[in-house]
Amino acid sequence: MRCVLGLLAVCGSVLLTPEIAHALVRIDIDLSSQRMHVASDSGALYDWPISSGRAGHLTPRGAFRPIALYPMVRSFKYGNAPMPHSIFFHGQFAIHGTTAVGMLGRQASHGCVRLAPAQAAALYAMVRSEGAAIRISGSGPDRGSPVARHGRNRASAALAYALQRRARTLREWARDPFNDE
Repeated sequence: MRCVLGLLAVCGSVLLTPEIAHALVRIDIDLSSQRMHVASDSGALYDWPISSGRAGHLTPRGAFRPIALYPMVRSFKYGNAPMPHSIFFHGQFAIHGTTAVGMLGRQASHGCVRLAPAQAAALYAMVRSEGAAIRISGSGPDRGSPVARHGRNRASAALAYALQRRARTLREWARDPFNDE
């Protein structure tokens, strides 16, 4: 009987214990004003200029969560351009630092959201430790273009990725099917 009462007491205390609050960084990106507002549950507040996708290279709109974080990525598609402190949120689209700080506040990217390097580093550190909810809204460039009306025709190509090995041919596989090199 004591075991049953003890078990009920433990279960009741677990059920009545308040949930542990998880910190979360809220990232609100307004494509119309080319601004990012960052609010952390830890109290940090920032408002930074950004560069989003220019005409023909739309930045996706909607609500997202980070899917991958990398301290440094290089854009194979765009001349091995550096993308420091990358926070990938939708396919190959990321928030990352840029050396083209003179373009911040204007639509200039191939769809990613660019920040000044120091701001990207600060955001990366916050998101890495607290997690994030990303909301992208506002009107971007060329709302009447075929890309804007029909989704991601040209914007769907990979913007950045790690170099992949060349796939083996059928003849190479037939010679040695267990060799993964």
